[in-house]
Amino acid sequence: MQPKIPTSVTSRFFAGLTEYAFQTRLGIADPPLTDYLSDMLIRFVRNDNVYRVRDLTGRPLTKVADMVIEGDACVGSSRREVHRHIGDFILFWTGVYPEALRRLKGPRSKDLLVNYCAQGKRSYYIASTITVEEKAQDKASKDVLERLSDQFELCMAGLAEVRRKLDCCVDDSAGPDALLL
Repeated sequence: MQPKIPTSVTSRFFAGLTEYAFQTRLGIADPPLTDYLSDMLIRFVRNDNVYRVRDLTGRPLTKVADMVIEGDACVGSSRREVHRHIGDFILFWTGVYPEALRRLKGPRSKDLLVNYCAQGKRSYYIASTITVEEKAQDKASKDVLERLSDQFELCMAGLAEVRRKLDCCVDDSAGPDALLL
């Protein structure tokens, strides 16, 4: 059984870090964008959400190249969700954990030749062009997805600031529970 994440505390924590990084450090005041990014961080607290896209047999896809093939084969809202996830996946790894990119793009990886930044922009753009019911969109409006595509590098820099602040918050002697205070 997966441990339950205290969403209200976690939500406030990531919202505060994201707002600080974008508004204070980068001078970007865009509440819909920062809300979307803090929600993405909360979603990605759980590993099963990071690897949410699955193949026809139900196996999680861990390579961007495989996710793109899957997304391009989908239609309608499924296509939108897969491409949105690809953008989120790439933005998360390039912004929060860029040190993991070497492993993700290893010499025998299908992602070796994938330009993550270009693909992240492309996937957010594709997702932004697919219309779905407004209530099904949550915080992923067409406008926010367009801004994520247009300002991908800026969002990477903002998430890198979130990571730096997160690293500063964690005192090795305090343990992970210190993050929830």
